[in-house]
Amino acid sequence: MEFQRLDFENHTPENIIKHSENFLAMLDSRRTVREFSDKPIPIEAVENAIRVAASAPSGANKQPWHFVVVKDQSIKKKIRVAAEHEEKEFYKHRAPDYWLEDLNQFKTDWNKPFLEKAPVLIAVFRQSYADLGSTKKKNYYVSESVGISCGFLLAALHNAGLATLTHTPSPMGFLEKILNRPKNEKAFLLIPVGYPSEKAEVPCLQKKSFSEIVTVL
Repeated sequence: MEFQRLDFENHTPENIIKHSENFLAMLDSRRTVREFSDKPIPIEAVENAIRVAASAPSGANKQPWHFVVVKDQSIKKKIRVAAEHEEKEFYKHRAPDYWLEDLNQFKTDWNKPFLEKAPVLIAVFRQSYADLGSTKKKNYYVSESVGISCGFLLAALHNAGLATLTHTPSPMGFLEKILNRPKNEKAFLLIPVGYPSEKAEVPCLQKKSFSEIVTVL
């Protein structure tokens, strides 16, 4: 493998702090949205956000991810039907009482209209190995790598002015079938993307304080 000199711009401490403050303010305004408008969004912004996600670091640079962008209404309908089937089972039979109690404060249930209403769904898949036809090559730190990539993706979509939801119906095997993904891919996350509806509401959350989450030695 060849190497090249790092292209890195050194900033003054003042500029570094200012950049960090601007980024904090931008991401601190991000909220998870469950009520979407069906207004179309610029697909170029979604594609650029995925390019940001693809720039994330990964174990041995294996880039063990694949993103499926769903705009087709009939496919979104299939996804909603399958997801709601799993969610009904979750809420009625699979979830323990303490989990349901934690979810009750967010007023969520098995009904997931946002899977049809949002103009775009991004299905993120993790690749446990690279399928090269006659050979298979193992990928490393797959969940960690894909998780970092999804963080990049959510930040990029918010920066573009779009609302998102991290949706994880369990199990998610139906996504692999509906979207015709190969055997080396497993569904990791489903992200509705769009504008929030005019009547969208979000819960009043209290994040942990800095001192609760950080230890400086």
